[in-house]
Amino acid sequence: MDLFGQEVRSKKIKAGAERKRVGENGVGDELTLDPHAPLASRMRPRSLEEFIGQEHLLGQGKLLKRIITADRLTSLILYGPPGSGKTTLALVISRMTGARFKSLNAVAANVQDIRTIIDEAKYFKEEKSERTILFIDEIHRFNKGQQDVLMPDVENGTLILIGSTTHNPSFSINGPLLSRSTIFELRPLTEEELVRVLKQALGDPERGFGKMKIDVEKNALEHIVKTASGDARRALNALEVGVLTTEPDTKGIVHFTRVVSEESCQRRIVYYDRDEDYHYDTASAFIKSMRGSDPDASVYWLAKMLYAGEDPRFIVRRVLILASEDIGNADPQALILASAGLQAIEFVGLPEARIILSQLVTYMALAPKSNASYLAIEEAAKDVEQDTAQEVPNHLRDKSYFGAKRLGHGEGYQYAHKFPVHYVKQEYVKRKGEYYRPTAFGYEKVHQERLKELHGTKG
Repeated sequence: MDLFGQEVRSKKIKAGAERKRVGENGVGDELTLDPHAPLASRMRPRSLEEFIGQEHLLGQGKLLKRIITADRLTSLILYGPPGSGKTTLALVISRMTGARFKSLNAVAANVQDIRTIIDEAKYFKEEKSERTILFIDEIHRFNKGQQDVLMPDVENGTLILIGSTTHNPSFSINGPLLSRSTIFELRPLTEEELVRVLKQALGDPERGFGKMKIDVEKNALEHIVKTASGDARRALNALEVGVLTTEPDTKGIVHFTRVVSEESCQRRIVYYDRDEDYHYDTASAFIKSMRGSDPDASVYWLAKMLYAGEDPRFIVRRVLILASEDIGNADPQALILASAGLQAIEFVGLPEARIILSQLVTYMALAPKSNASYLAIEEAAKDVEQDTAQEVPNHLRDKSYFGAKRLGHGEGYQYAHKFPVHYVKQEYVKRKGEYYRPTAFGYEKVHQERLKELHGTKG
């Protein structure tokens, strides 16, 4: 670009930035009270004092609260499930910071949108010594190229990035950008916190239902918070639907009952992704519960996965692995049942297949446990990898093909079935390792006794 073009572009940036400086911080719509907006939007906290939940981040003396209160923000990533307060927290920051605040939604934004904000940020930094905070909602939606555009200006301080995501940043955000940001993980709200959110909405005369006469049954709110699964937005949506669709009585009182609550909530949503940490964390809890011989916990995680729409074949694959890795020869039947279970669920299909899965899971949980077979292959594999590879002893080599006899293959091999108890001592490997150490649990005790018997047998 020539000097004239650069000057024109600079003037456009300056003019555009100045126009947007007054009365616009990139989140104006969210900060203006719209009586027609959904209750969840109207009830967004306007300050840290109104913010409910996330005490591990915003409690007294906690790092994030100190950063916000002191207005000493560095780039950060807010990571957590829907309705946990990521966007709300960014809006609270926008009200408390002395920096310019701009926002983008990664679903709709493109590279040009990012570059425009970067140009404005450079102008305000150089001409007015003002910082710019860029909030990017659903930042995991940005591809690598879009994230790379942010990198230089995040690194040199032109932009302070606040990204929000429901996806684990380790999987969805570029390593270099991640290394320049502090990650804060938000948690689902507790039932007690959700009750406080709902009562806040019921009592607020300006933004909530404080001007209405509403009689709320105690267990009606309890039902909402249980079905909301820690999602404040979902809880407020259910409350709003229930209140606005219930006819008041002759005295103008809306009776928010348990029945109304159930109708408002409909089917409970369990937050569960298919290929990231919610998926793998739940699968991990499922496996560890079976390994730990807790059938009730195992069935709970099974039910959660099925409810969320997990593929039953994925579940059986995990059970098959556990049947060998954690049960092994302590109960050889476990692997047979798991294999049969895979065939059975393919034949039967859901919803009845859940019964077969429950039988499998409870059996695995209560089966005697041994990881001796798993440890055996791990140790043997390590020896193969680290030591000089062993040659097959000559007497064990194949002698079935023409010319093998001339090479001496198979000479000296002793056929076990010709000996008492079908066993004879002979060398099967030059450097013999002790890999399989059967335990005294379940059927594996038979293996343990058998090894003792064979080791004591005279060849």
